[in-house]
Amino acid sequence: MGRGVDRVKIFKSKVDKNDFLSRLADLCEKGDIIIYAWSLMPNHFHLLIRTGRQPLSHSMRRLLTGYVVNFNLRHKRYGHLFQNRYKSIICEDDPYLLELTRYIHLNPLRANIVKTLGELNKYPWTGHSAIIGRVKRQWQDTDTPLSYFGKRRKGAIEKYKGFIKEGIPEGRRPELVGGGLVRSLGGWSQVLSLRRISDKVVSDERILGSSEFVQSIISEAEEKEKETLRLSRKISGLSSLAKKLIKGEAISYAELRSGNREKGVVKARRVFCQIAVKKMGYSGAEVARFLGVTTSAVNRLAVSEELPDLVRYS
Repeated sequence: MGRGVDRVKIFKSKVDKNDFLSRLADLCEKGDIIIYAWSLMPNHFHLLIRTGRQPLSHSMRRLLTGYVVNFNLRHKRYGHLFQNRYKSIICEDDPYLLELTRYIHLNPLRANIVKTLGELNKYPWTGHSAIIGRVKRQWQDTDTPLSYFGKRRKGAIEKYKGFIKEGIPEGRRPELVGGGLVRSLGGWSQVLSLRRISDKVVSDERILGSSEFVQSIISEAEEKEKETLRLSRKISGLSSLAKKLIKGEAISYAELRSGNREKGVVKARRVFCQIAVKKMGYSGAEVARFLGVTTSAVNRLAVSEELPDLVRYS
């Protein structure tokens, strides 16, 4: 979700909307994202996507930065267009893919931009018209939402339309866009019920899904954070070793981490590899990345005849 700064309009014309959609299409065609549902409103947008070959932050930066540059040029303005960073929520596929598809596609109807479901069917600025086949959007994944309604496309479209119609009376749904327990559990009634029986549940305002799903995502994120911390510590350890080693040699830090083949540099690099691999437990690949050489070169140096200097630095 992205919103205009101070609620300014981020889409002022068809040209603006088509520019935004062409950038979305480019990301989809390159395999960076898969998009199931979307809606362009005057001062904000909603996207329901699955990340592809690159992190979401990279895709969003490409989408929004390029759009803002062109928007400012078209409308002769300067500065920020979007309010802070875009907001993202991790969603559990079942049942939220369909619930969010409906919620996002009904945005124009809730905002009275279109008055009837018939108008929404023809409205080109949400993914709804593409799912029912009224507007061609080759880059949008329409098969996945429709697969929930049957194998035959024509019948699936009719059932999907009925599903959309059933959602109109529900209006705004804070449990889909709210935070914490409300979002994670699916509504205040469930939250209050669980509180009454003192049932403990896992929740996170960044995640839309069951307690088990929330826990799995948090656990996965924590493990990645630990791995990043371990990698940071390993790099720090190698850097400290390198700085300690060059104090006793007539070489520089940069020479050690280069392809320099001078006798003194090669000798120091051999000592570095032997200490890092044999004494400190680093893998050949980790040392190779630090030195900027091949893994085979590190392994060869590490198993070569041990030098007397090794004792001095270990």
